[in-house]
Amino acid sequence: MNALTKFATIGIAAATLAVAGPASAEPEYTLTISSWAPPTHGLNAKMWPNFIKRIEDATDGRVTAEIKLGLAPPPAQFDLVQDGAADMSVIFHGYQPGRFVTTKLIELPGYEGNAEAASAAYWKAYEKYLKDANEHRGVKLVGLHTHGPAQLQSEKKVSSLDEIKGMKIRVPGGVGGDVGAALGATGIQVPAPKVYETLASKAADGVVMPLEGRKGFKLNEVAQNVYEIPGGLYRGSFAYIMNEDTFNDLPEDIQKALEEEVFGLPISQSTGAIWDEIDEIGRELTLNTPDNAINQASKEDVAAYGPIADQVTAKVIDEANAKGVDAKAARDYIAETMKSGS
Repeated sequence: MNALTKFATIGIAAATLAVAGPASAEPEYTLTISSWAPPTHGLNAKMWPNFIKRIEDATDGRVTAEIKLGLAPPPAQFDLVQDGAADMSVIFHGYQPGRFVTTKLIELPGYEGNAEAASAAYWKAYEKYLKDANEHRGVKLVGLHTHGPAQLQSEKKVSSLDEIKGMKIRVPGGVGGDVGAALGATGIQVPAPKVYETLASKAADGVVMPLEGRKGFKLNEVAQNVYEIPGGLYRGSFAYIMNEDTFNDLPEDIQKALEEEVFGLPISQSTGAIWDEIDEIGRELTLNTPDNAINQASKEDVAAYGPIADQVTAKVIDEANAKGVDAKAARDYIAETMKSGS
């Protein structure tokens, strides 16, 4: 089954967001994008529109796309695209434990730099060190990115690392789960769209997410306090993926334009920049909401987190080495690339 529609136009239907940009001709191909985030989240409001515009610009309007919501829950997006029920999606690697391991290297604490720098370094490290692990087999990998530093967000004020021990914390999987365990928290795994109700129902005491969630998932309403540590407790790993048959069915000149102008580093880096933008929006919302507060970690807590981060890093490097990659070299390369900006 191939969801690619030739000579189609964008329509607006229930649970569908149609995004179109200026083009020089009627589209010949419309890609179906499956998205699992809320309509107003940055993924749908900014990231996918950015992706679509880049596709349209690169192909002179011959290719466009439409966003459809609610086709499947977040953990099912990979299989949805592989089976051809959608042409493209974005996946969060931590939702499928064991399926993705080398992707945890970008999630490690301790990197210096924003999401744009991290996402660019991530793609470069993938091409240099991680590609041979072939963890995205079955789909076409077209981009990699990471959100900004993840911070603890909770209804009660948390002022120190020690207070996290024993809390019920929603963690996403991946390094986020490793960090939660290392801090002595009880991890609760639910996809991001379920976080609000998980906190509102008191099923969890808090969540570790980037500040964009303050607006994107309305966390300012149910987790009034943010405990912020420089660089965050971890970062999150995402991939843009595409159905292989969909790509192969496109004309060669379109494939070439997409590969050279959109896929890989361009879409990875530009998506990271959008994460930085929506993180800042979340921060401003928090600062301007009367009952919200951002509580900074002390120097002592920052120092205390160092050995915990080292412990998690060693564990992840061992896991990734088992996949046949030079994990330490990849981790060091990411850190140096982010620091140098090259």
